[in-house]
Order: sequence, then C-alpha cells, then structure tokens
Amino acid sequence: MRVNGKKLFLRLAAAILVIAACGCGVVLSRYQHTSSRRPAGQYAGNIPQFHSSVDQDGDGLDDQADILQGALDYVAAHPKYKSKYYSTGYPNDRYGVCTDVVANAMKAAGFDLRELVDADIRQHPENYQVDTPDKNIDFRRVRNLLVYFQHNTVPLTTDLQDIKQWQGGDIVIFKNHIGIVSDRRNKNGVPYVIHHNDPFQTAYEQDILESRDDLVGHYRVSE
Repeated sequence: MRVNGKKLFLRLAAAILVIAACGCGVVLSRYQHTSSRRPAGQYAGNIPQFHSSVDQDGDGLDDQADILQGALDYVAAHPKYKSKYYSTGYPNDRYGVCTDVVANAMKAAGFDLRELVDADIRQHPENYQVDTPDKNIDFRRVRNLLVYFQHNTVPLTTDLQDIKQWQGGDIVIFKNHIGIVSDRRNKNGVPYVIHHNDPFQTAYEQDILESRDDLVGHYRVSE
C-alpha cells in the first residue's frame, strides 16, 4: 500500500514527540523498554571502592554506598521517560527524567534534594537562574543541581585518565544531563554511568563517559 508524503509525515509526527525535558534528553516516543540488567565489569585491575565516613540516614550504609544502591533500586523499578511537573516534587507515577535518578539515589541516603536545593536557591539567589523559586521543579533541573553540588559537595576531577578518583556513588554532570557513577568499569577502568537520558535508551547503566564531550562536573556527597 502506497502512503503519500503528507500521510507519512503525519504518521511520523504522531509517533515521535520532541520535547525539551529538563535538559535530560529531548525525545519521547513509544519504545520505553530500557533494561535495568547490570553490565558485567570488564576492568582487569583492582580499584578499591571508596566508602564515606558519613552515614546520613543512620541505616548502617555509608553515604557513598547508599547513593549507589539507591540509584540501582530506582532504575530497577523501570521508570519510563517523561518530563512533566509534579505538585509532589518527586514523580509519583513511575515516570521521570535524568535528574530523578540522582534525586532518588540521594533520598535513599537521607538527602532530600527538593528541600536542599530550594534552601540553597533562597540563600544564594545570585548564583541561580531562577526568577521565582519553586521547590517542586527546581531540584529537577540540571543547571540548578550543578550549582547546588558546586556549593555543597566535594569537587572531584573530570580527568577520565585518573580512574581511581572515579568511584561508584559519585555524581557526574554533563552540559544538559546528570547521572550516578557505577561501581562497574569498562576495560579501560572508566566506570559506567547509571542514568536516564531518553525513552530509546537500551539500558539504564551504560558505558558513556568516554563517548561524551560535554562533561562539566564530578562530585561526591561526603568524604
């Protein structure tokens, strides 16, 4: 059956909706089958996992381990990709974007980014591009999280050659994207990233650090 140009265009337009979603990806479509299956580590060397001296929520797991496990638990629930506003701040319908991986990972460790980012915006408004603070969305924007982590966490190297300084549970920020560093590594010793970039993503945990050229920050919540 032949499909004329106009009908083909309408079908493609209906199948693919392009959105500006918190800077965490731009395409929303029907795929939404991202796998939470963890890739095997490929690094033959031995880099001891860093453990923080702080246990913010007092659950027996240090902050670094809590954040890493929180990210893995979040993506294990298979959130689908969609950007929208929630009056609850945190999405409550099994949807989310890249910033929700980080917010939920930190929440598992006892850090409520919704409240923390809002407080930092109100204390340092000159550092944020926020005209009217709204705690329900401000903590879900990459540009705001970059400023918050610059103010409140331990800054680390962005040199991928310094592989020992990249540890599972760290936060990695790109120009318009954010994720949690994995404790598993590729053959070069560069860790994977746990993230949620778009609905076409085949897996939540991926080897992306060496393939991107927009790395802007690398942070650790506590030492």
